Amino acid sequence: MKSLKYLFIGFFLLTIHFSNAQVNVNVNIGTPPAWGPVGYSEARYYYLPDLETYYDVNTSNYIYISNGKWLRARTLPSVYRNYDLYNEYKVVLTDYRGNTPYDNFKTHKVKYGKGYKGKPQKTIGQKPGKGNNKQGKDKGNNGNGHGNGKGNGKH
Repeated sequence: MKSLKYLFIGFFLLTIHFSNAQVNVNVNIGTPPAWGPVGYSEARYYYLPDLETYYDVNTSNYIYISNGKWLRARTLPSVYRNYDLYNEYKVVLTDYRGNTPYDNFKTHKVKYGKGYKGKPQKTIGQKPGKGNNKQGKDKGNNGNGHGNGKGNGKH
């Protein structure tokens, strides 16, 4: 009887050893857009103050108000379709959990009004098209502009 008990325990331990049981939890959040800010790969929402719009990284949807209702869409409303999201400031909502970030819209609108700029942000990817953030390189002037040198004007 004892040998049967030891045989069972030995078989059980060998089964565990060779099974290599692993629990792998993979929370698959969406891929941040190229215009998203560097350093926030775990964030789900950005608030775009100049557009008063949210972006949901998980679903790649913009969330904006239209005729008093919050809508989700893959593209921005037509009035903003040509807006430069690479230069737009993104407020990363790191403390919000849920599906309706606009529940805090009144607070966000006041705290991050149009024109809001926080700490400087780098985007994940380069802006497509001519330039790719390489101002002046194509003209051979090594980035030395001919402006007044203050660099704090609005673009």
